Amino acid sequence: MSNQTKSPAELIQELLQGTAQFGASDLHLKVHYPPYYRVAGHLRKVNIPTIDSSEFMEEMLSTLVPPRRRHEYDEHGDLDFSYRAPFGDRFRVNVFRSTGEMHAAIRRVQSNIPSFEDLNLPTVYRKTIERANEGLILVSGVTGSGKSSTLASMLEYVNEHRHEHIITIEDPIEFVFNPKKSIVSQREIGIDIPDYHEALRYAVRQDPDVIFIGEMRDRETMLAAIQSAETGHQVFGSVHCSDAQQTFARILEFFPREDHDFIRSSLANSLVAIMCQRLLPAAEEGKRVPATEVLLNNSTVKDKIRHEEDEDLPSIIAGSVEEGMRNFTYSLAELIERDMVFYDTAMEYAPNREALESAVKGIKTTAQSLVGRVRSAK
Repeated sequence: MSNQTKSPAELIQELLQGTAQFGASDLHLKVHYPPYYRVAGHLRKVNIPTIDSSEFMEEMLSTLVPPRRRHEYDEHGDLDFSYRAPFGDRFRVNVFRSTGEMHAAIRRVQSNIPSFEDLNLPTVYRKTIERANEGLILVSGVTGSGKSSTLASMLEYVNEHRHEHIITIEDPIEFVFNPKKSIVSQREIGIDIPDYHEALRYAVRQDPDVIFIGEMRDRETMLAAIQSAETGHQVFGSVHCSDAQQTFARILEFFPREDHDFIRSSLANSLVAIMCQRLLPAAEEGKRVPATEVLLNNSTVKDKIRHEEDEDLPSIIAGSVEEGMRNFTYSLAELIERDMVFYDTAMEYAPNREALESAVKGIKTTAQSLVGRVRSAK
């Protein structure tokens, strides 16, 4: 592929098509660099010449930007939007200004909504959705941890099994839901509604059963989510945090200290679960699998939340496996046991390597004991 012989419009379409061809999750475009694909979590350089012309880059990316939203980029130097290519694939696009030039990070959106099984998520994800018809469910993780896919699978499960009205508020829309048992109203920030706060203000008047908030990023959005969950709605949302305790702390950070008692009381009543995940390179080359941490809001957790004893949450998670809770150490040990990740890979991602090593030894000891009992029985 040579960018010297193609027009800007032709080159961008060819690069977008290449995301599917090479199994890439993302495409990065920067002036003075060749394009890069992210494949299985790693950046791979595209074998074409460097794009050294800022005019060529801007013309190329401008073919994707919705004309009526171009002024947002010009004013703020940053713009998120979704784009459907002529060949049918959908993309989540962020164009941003860097050193005075237009760059972009473009994520390919899978056309099929994955199931829990497709994503290798533990059964507690499905069971939580089956048991809870109201309350707040948060999915946490860093960028690129698969939060969007997980939330899409949750919403699709509701869509397939319950007769409800689902409203999504997204920036931008990623997965498109086709109505099944439910009806679905998807609203995109900047196109259908100006911002999350205004969308949530109107959402409660639109007779929703389920509300999905693409990202909880400020006090108003978080408060609206908690209040909606308290009034009988099921609310799903994502938070940019690495584990359950940090997610809870992040929620409180949105509010002044004098409001914490009220927020704690509301969360104790409305929170259903905090589900955190990290994507690891799988044992199967070119694949990634999630390590997960799950906090379920049982009576003990409610008391800890109310009495500001958040430091006890990790030990509660570790000791409540029978209820479906799990921490990253447990999850990593399980992935090793199922031969889904290599031992060295799990150790690299482990929050506590000694704890993981002990957990893996415990699994081996239990397995050896089981084999011994079977042999004795024979």
